[in-house]
Amino acid sequence: MSAPEPEPEPEPGPEPVGCWSERFELGEGIRRFDDSIVLVDILSGRLLSAPDRKSPLRVRAQLPVPLGAVAPVAGSPGSWIAAAGTGICRIGPDGNAQWLARPEDEAPVPMRMNDATADPYGRFWAGSMAYDTTKAAGSLYRVDRDGTVSRALTGITIPNGPAFTADCSLMYLADSARGVIRSYSVDPGTGALGAPTDFAALDEGSPDGMTVDVNGGLWTAVWGAGAVHRYLPDGTLDRVVRVPAPQPAGVCLDGHTLWITSARIGLAEPGPLDGAVFTARVDVPGPPAAVYRPEKPA
Repeated sequence: MSAPEPEPEPEPGPEPVGCWSERFELGEGIRRFDDSIVLVDILSGRLLSAPDRKSPLRVRAQLPVPLGAVAPVAGSPGSWIAAAGTGICRIGPDGNAQWLARPEDEAPVPMRMNDATADPYGRFWAGSMAYDTTKAAGSLYRVDRDGTVSRALTGITIPNGPAFTADCSLMYLADSARGVIRSYSVDPGTGALGAPTDFAALDEGSPDGMTVDVNGGLWTAVWGAGAVHRYLPDGTLDRVVRVPAPQPAGVCLDGHTLWITSARIGLAEPGPLDGAVFTARVDVPGPPAAVYRPEKPA
C-alpha cells in the first residue's frame, strides 16, 4: 500500500513594505473607505487615517475608552459607527460619541469591545472580550439598520473579524484564543446565523483580523507567527505572506494592495518594526469595504 501524497505547500506571498514612522501598541481595524485608509490604535482610543502610505496619518477621533474598529455611516458624512468601550456608539464629525448600547457594562468581569465590521447588507457586527481573556466571556453583537443591538453569539474568548463573503451568505469569525476560524451561514434578511462549522485551525499563532477577496479567499493576520494566511473557500491554506513583525493584527485589501497592521503590546523588547503598518502587492483584489446603512440617517 503506497503512502498518501503530502499536501502541497502554500505559495509564498510577496514581501511587505513598511509604511509611516508611527508604531502602534495595538493597531487594528484597518479598512479603505472612499479616499482614506482608516485604522485604530485600540487601547489608546484613537481613530486615524491617511489617503495613502506616503501621506502623514492624522487623528480623526480620540475616545476615552478602547476603540476596536469603525465603519462609516451612510448618509452622514464624517460620522462613524464604532465598537468601543463596553458597547456600540456613533462618532460624529466633531469626534464626540453618542452611545447606542453598552451591553458589557454589567458583565461579571471587565470587558471591552474588539474587532468589528459592516456586512454587505449594511449591518454592523462587533465582538467583545474580557481584559484578562477569561475563557468564553466574549460575545458577538449585531447592529441592525434600525439601530437595534442584539447579541448574536456567546461563548467566544477573543473574537476577531468577522469577515463576510460578497453575497453575505457566509460569515467567518476567528476565536483567536482557541486558534480556530469558524464559518456561519447568514440569513440575508434578518442577519440570523446558522450553526458554526470549523473552517481552519492554526498550528502556530492565532488568527486575528480578516478580510475576503473577490475570489472568496479569506485573508487573516496570524498573531504570534509573523504571517498573513490566505485560505481558499474550501479551507485549504493557499498562501503565506511573511511579516517582519511577530504580531500582525489586522488586514484589509485596497484593490491589489494588502494592508497589514501589527502590535507592540506584550513584547518584552519590541523591535523597530513592531507596531508598524505594512503593504504588499497581491494578485487577487478585494471588494470595497462595506459601510453601515441606517434606515434613517441621523
